Parts: sequence; structure tokens; C-alpha cells
Amino acid sequence: MSKMIQAAAAAFQFLSRLPVRREIPFTPEVQQRSVVFYPWVGAVIGLIVVGLGTGLSFVLPSFPAAVILLIVWVALTGGLHLDGWMDSADALLSHRSRERMLEIMKDSRVGAMGVMACMLLLLLKAALIMSVWDLSEGAWKQEAWLLVLAPVWSRWFMVHAMYRWPMARGSEGLAALFHGLTAGRRRLAGSMAALLTVVIIGLQWVMADTADYWLLGIGGLFFIPFISWAIGTVTAERMSQRLGGLTGDTYGALNELIEAVVLIFVVLLLKLT
Repeated sequence: MSKMIQAAAAAFQFLSRLPVRREIPFTPEVQQRSVVFYPWVGAVIGLIVVGLGTGLSFVLPSFPAAVILLIVWVALTGGLHLDGWMDSADALLSHRSRERMLEIMKDSRVGAMGVMACMLLLLLKAALIMSVWDLSEGAWKQEAWLLVLAPVWSRWFMVHAMYRWPMARGSEGLAALFHGLTAGRRRLAGSMAALLTVVIIGLQWVMADTADYWLLGIGGLFFIPFISWAIGTVTAERMSQRLGGLTGDTYGALNELIEAVVLIFVVLLLKLT
């Protein structure tokens, strides 16, 4: 197996529950090569969700369909990032010392803050998916495919965070697999995300049946990447200050946050067109 194929398979095995049946060594070298394909994992997840939404738009009202799409979205990731969101909420909202917060994040049990944060996030995402549906007049038009950019750029930011901020636990924990990630791999992951964005926006631009698509196109090409970077940077910096770095859980939390922020921005774009 070539190193590139091995890295791609490792990315899909680690970040999704898609059936990639290959024996991949779970080593830092392989995992660090795999980050280049993180945006591709996000794109595949997004395409599955939006493709299913296109089909469901013909048979179900917007609310149950939005809930089904969210269930599928979570299932495709195995709840990996949602688990990080809950653990991070339990720790960061506890207002404890750095050492105690890191202990809370290692605890397999979920506390009240984690449960509330999870419920509110899922409610927000379901509402946003429903809003995209309703703003598309009950049928998913080409513009709805902008949703694919949410999992693409959220996974790119995880790669950026691995490079940009220190590891809170040093050589311990899952995040240690990515210690020493190179700038070249971070840039390559960013190039992959940018390429996917250009392809998605370009295809929708060609197929769009509205003259207002230029606003959606410009928003997708420039503002979604910028918003993902800006919101992620502010949040990651705050997390790093409180924890002395980032952990695997905080990477997942950042992914969930950026997905929600991008969905909000997509709804705003659709509202303006």
C-alpha cells in the first residue's frame, strides 16, 4: 500500500465510521501524514448528508428531515467530535484549576455541563439544517450544497490547531500522536480544503438558477474560510490559555463549534439571496 493511500485510509478510519477495511498502523508517522486528507473526510460526510437531504426533501417535512440528517451526520463520525465537545464543556465550564480541568476531560463520565452543551448544540444544528430547507422553499436547491463546506473547513481547522498550539498534556493523550506536525502538511491540508471549496462553489455556480448566486459564491469562497479561521483562532487561544495547550477533546470541540458557525453563516447567506 502506498503511503498516500495509507494516509487517506487512516484519515477516514480515524475521523469517520465509513467502511474503510484496511489494516493501518496507528502510529504518529501515519497519523501525521493522514491530516492532509482531513478536509476530504469532511467533504465526503457533507456530500452524504446533503445528498440524503435532497432525497428526503421529496417525502418529508423540514423538521423530521432535519433531525434525520443530523442523526446521520453524527453517526458518520461515530460521535467522536461530539464527545470532545461534551468533555470540553464539562472541563472549561467548571471554573476549576488547570490540573482539575484536564482530569475532568479524561473522565469517561459526562457531567451536567456536557449534557446541556450537547443538547443545545444539536438543537441549534437541527434548527439551522431546517432553516436551509425552508429557505430553499421546501426543496434543496443547488445553494444548499454550501453545507458541505462546514465539515470541510472544521476539519481543516483541527489540522491548523494541531500545528499552531501546544499539547496540553505533552506526550500523553491522543493529541500526542500529532506532536511535531509540520507546516508543510498543514499547508497541504489547507490547499485540499481550498480546492474542494473551489470545486463545490464552481459546480454550483454553473448549475445555479438565480442571478443572486454570486453572493453565495463569494461568501463560500472567501468568508467561510475566514470565519472558520477567525472563530476557531479566538476559541482555541482561549482554550490554550486556560489549559496550557490543546487536547484531543478540544480539537473535537473546535470542529463542532466551527461546523455550527459555518451553518449559521450559510443560513444568513440564503436569507440575503
